[in-house]
Amino acid sequence: MPTFLDGPIAVAYHLVSWLAQVLTPVAGDLGTAAAIVAFTVAVRLLLSPLSFLGMRGQARIAAIQPRVQELRSRYARQPDRLQAELGSLYAQEAGGMLAGCLPLLLQLPFFSVMYRLFLSGTVSGRPNELLTRTLLGTPLGSHWLSGAGPVSTQGLVFLGLFGLLGLVAALSARLARAATATPAASAAGPQPAGLTGAVTRILPYTTLVIAAFVPLAAGLYLLSSSAWTVAERAVLRRRITAAAAGPEVVPLAGPAR
Repeated sequence: MPTFLDGPIAVAYHLVSWLAQVLTPVAGDLGTAAAIVAFTVAVRLLLSPLSFLGMRGQARIAAIQPRVQELRSRYARQPDRLQAELGSLYAQEAGGMLAGCLPLLLQLPFFSVMYRLFLSGTVSGRPNELLTRTLLGTPLGSHWLSGAGPVSTQGLVFLGLFGLLGLVAALSARLARAATATPAASAAGPQPAGLTGAVTRILPYTTLVIAAFVPLAAGLYLLSSSAWTVAERAVLRRRITAAAAGPEVVPLAGPAR
């Protein structure tokens, strides 16, 4: 059944196919895989302003958490007053309660298009030829637990993919822990603990589980997108922190004596 994403998926398919044609004479068997990576990076680069706005909104929300806790304590028995005060606080200091979520939500359709492109066997009613191409002899449409099986040359390609995904997931989890250790996060109240802390540590590794059940092409997309996310968050967090700190004041030198 056609969906509203069919048109964008078809456009993305032609773009990736064109990139593959351009890169194959140079990269050979790696051409289509390189096209998938290049296309993913290009889209994420175009979406980076939304990522910046989302992270900045989240930073503002984290910075006002002490005041949020104060309001919750003060108006614990006045729920209507509490909601009004919280709404006013978020609107004045954080640009609204959706400041950190809306820019990220706007990116979801783009992620859905890319993921479905590398997951679907057909595009616009025709076979998805991207999935018939290979990476180191392994079809991009193959699955880890099917075809030649996990203990084979094909299986080794998937294991290499899993290793890279695991490395990116570890970096992502480390970055998340470092974020909660910043002064702004510390001022926001207690750090994630119990179930919440466990989810924060485990969530980045879900890409490994997903990659075990999707085509190799979709796994390459997950790897490219996850690696970009880690690098992007590290760079944007540094910029946001520097902007919040303000320009460094350099004292003027006094008269020589």
